[in-house]
Amino acid sequence: MTSLLPQQIFSLAPNVGKTFYENAAGIHAHVSVNNFSDVPISLVITRLGATPMTRVIPRQTQQIVSVRSLQIVALLTGSSPAFGTIYVATMDD
Repeated sequence: MTSLLPQQIFSLAPNVGKTFYENAAGIHAHVSVNNFSDVPISLVITRLGATPMTRVIPRQTQQIVSVRSLQIVALLTGSSPAFGTIYVATMDD
């Protein structure tokens, strides 16, 4: 079964990180980030038993990432503020 969590709107100041989803046990999920700002933003994904991975979402684009054993989803800004939306859809095994 798939669960689409509510859309979250973000507006982050420069050099800020914020967590948008946590699951201690790890779960399969799709993460969609819409970056509406004029600067890139970093999507940080932590998976169960794996090193964190970082994906840069370019300015004014959308990216969808499929993740197995997802534990934490976070966004990090650089030297400029960023804004947009993030969706997380989780899936049962």
